[in-house]
Amino acid sequence: MSDWDLTSVGLVLIGSSITAAGTIMAALLLGITISMAPFLLFTTAVLIVMSAIMIVVSTPKSPPPI
Repeated sequence: MSDWDLTSVGLVLIGSSITAAGTIMAALLLGITISMAPFLLFTTAVLIVMSAIMIVVSTPKSPPPI
């Protein structure tokens, strides 16, 4: 069983945030009124940016080629 590192957490967070944002947008397109939709979409956008930063920062840097 592997350990959870920042890259794994970032990938799960970005995937679930994109799924949540898509579900909210689909509900809005179907005509369902969601009173907190702007706040929820803003929150998912912030989570996507934060998880992308986590993935970039935690990815190990390869040494330059010789």
